[in-house]
Order: sequence, then structure tokens, then C-alpha cells
Amino acid sequence: MSPRVANRLLLLAAALLFSTGGAAVKAASFSGWQVASFRSGVATAALLGLIPDARRGWRLRVLPVGAAYAATLSLFVLANKLTTAANAIFLQDTAPLYLVLLGPWLLGERLVREDLVLLAAVAGGMAMFFVGQAPVSRTAPDPLRGNLLAVVSGLTWALTIAGLRWLGSRHPDSAMAGPAVGNLMAFLGCLPMALPLPAAGWRDAAVIAYLGVFQIGLAYLCMSRALRQVPALEASLLLLAEPALNPVWAWLAHGERPGGWALAGGALILGACLANAWRRS
Repeated sequence: MSPRVANRLLLLAAALLFSTGGAAVKAASFSGWQVASFRSGVATAALLGLIPDARRGWRLRVLPVGAAYAATLSLFVLANKLTTAANAIFLQDTAPLYLVLLGPWLLGERLVREDLVLLAAVAGGMAMFFVGQAPVSRTAPDPLRGNLLAVVSGLTWALTIAGLRWLGSRHPDSAMAGPAVGNLMAFLGCLPMALPLPAAGWRDAAVIAYLGVFQIGLAYLCMSRALRQVPALEASLLLLAEPALNPVWAWLAHGERPGGWALAGGALILGACLANAWRRS
């Protein structure tokens, strides 16, 4: 197999692994705080063991990026425990909205007219998630609160992306330390709310191990290797498989069906992100 094909398959594998997060989080009987803490604890060990670059560049400059990523990891799990997997991932993917607004201050990127179109499209997609009364279900017991947490995760994910871009351009030796530090901070930050330790059965232990080792650790290993060779636009398009597949796994595993407005909003957000990536290329 040629390196060109192999690297693109690695990116698709990363997106596939990332996309299983929502369904796997819902499969654990642990609370949201427990899943967030234990998943990130296992992921920290997996990242340090699988990716040599994650063991280098641990400096104070990594802490703000790690804190933003830790918040994203925790909010994603908490949102998935309260609302549908589709809502959680689509609302987190509103990060470009915040990146456009924060870019001039955080990254020195000039705001252009086309960015206003992106802002309007993503904001419109976000609003669709709050149209009408979201149905309560076994896997989405508090959709409104879960949606609000997912909205905040979009902001923290934008701060994470900006921070990782800054590390990659200014301090490349610390770029992979960010995810490792973020998972360690999420593990320690959520642990007080996760105590006392529950009596875990084999199923819960297997879900946590899968989330930490495969859904985060192995996915980052695939992505870190592929991104060195795949152009940014193509990589962003391949990674869109994550939000597209996330609701599919939740439907297959739990029979969870997102509402029509949520699907329309998600399609608008993903379409806007796709068009923005194409324009910036």
C-alpha cells in the first residue's frame, strides 16, 4: 500500500474511533463525572505509552491549552449523558464560530467578509437545536441542560484548537504534550466528583478501557502520524466523518434518534465548516 493511501486511511481510522465516543459514553452505567475522569486517566497513560512526542515538551506554556482541552473532554462526556450524541457532537463542532471571533485576538488572524457568512450559518445551525421542546428519553434525560453544556464545549474546543495551533507554530516540541496534559487535568479535575469509586462490573471497565485506549489514545496516534503528510484541507474533510458517524453509532447501539431540527442544524454547521475549510485552502 502506498504511503499516500495509508496516511488517508489512518485519518479515516482516527475519525472512526473518535466518532464512537458518544455511544460508548452512554453505554457506561457510571455517572458523567466518573466516565470523564476515568476515561481521561486511561487516555493519559495510553497517549504517553503510544506517542513518544506526548512525553516531550511539558512546559508551563502547555497548561492553558491543557486546561481548555480538559474542559472540552469533561463537557463532552457530561453533555452526552444528558442529551443525544448528535446534539453533543454537532454543538461542539460550532467551534469555528468562536475561532472566527477570537482569531484576531488569539492568533492575529484578520476577520474578512466571508467569515461573517460562516458566523451566520453556524449561529443559525446552533439556534435550530433549541427550537421546540427536545424530547426526553432514556439516553437523553435532560436535553436542554445537555445542549447548553455542549454549546460551552464548542467554545472550549475552539480555545483548544487555537492553543494547539499556537503550540504547533511556536513550540512544535510541545504540540503533542497538549492532549496528554489535557487528559491528565481532566482526570484530576473530575476525580473529586467521581468519588467514591463505584463497584465496576466488567462491562463498565471494558467501556472505560475502550474510551481511553482506543477512542482517544489510538485515534490520536493515527491522526498524529497522518497529519504530517496529508494537506490541511483534505485532513479536515476526512475528519468530518467523526460528527457524521457519531449519531449513527448511538442509533445502532441505543436506538437513539435525534430530532429533525437537530439534524438540520447539524447539517448546516457541518456544511458551513466544510465550505470554510475549502475557502481557506
